[in-house]
Parts: sequence; C-alpha cells; structure tokens
Amino acid sequence: MAITFEQVVDAARNRFCDVDVSSVVGTRAFQINLEGKGANGIFYIEIKDNRVSVEPYEYYDRNAVFHISAANFMKLLDGKLDPIAAFTLGKIKVDGDLNAALEMIKFLK
Repeated sequence: MAITFEQVVDAARNRFCDVDVSSVVGTRAFQINLEGKGANGIFYIEIKDNRVSVEPYEYYDRNAVFHISAANFMKLLDGKLDPIAAFTLGKIKVDGDLNAALEMIKFLK
C-alpha cells in the first residue's frame, strides 16, 4: 500500500511532538518538499517557543528547504536512514542554511 502525503505529515507530527527543542533560540523553520516516487507535497516543521509545529503548507520565511522522497523521509523518521548519510548520498538535498538544517536533523537521532 502506498503512503499518502497526509500519512507523512502525521508521522512527522508524531515524531516531533515530544522532542525537547529547548536548546533552540528563536525560530527555526524548515520546508519539506516531498518529491519523486510516491506521495508528493509540501509541508513545514517550525521550532518556536520550545514547541514544534508541523503543518501542510509552504513556509516562506524558512531557514532551509529539504528535497526528499516520501519513502526516505519516513525512513529518517523511523531511524532507518541516517540523516548525514542520506545527505552525503544525495537522498536529501538542502537549499538554504545548512547549519540550521543540521540543527534540525539532530532531533531525528
């Protein structure tokens, strides 16, 4: 059964709902562009005021944009794909602030 865009967004919400982001100063926002085979769409992950929000919209004042397939994003969330290896192998492409992107990725470990 193919995964849907809504399932990916829900999985991201579930994964980030209990993450301790108290070390993040200010606001960090990341747009996720699901591309390629499977579910496609755009959503964002925002870290602000010690909370994480995941919403199915574009985020224009973002720190970085991640380009990734739905399958690989789900593997990241499940811990089955190392974020650094995925970036190195081209399974994730990042536009924008790489340092901010690395800061967000540490919450996946």
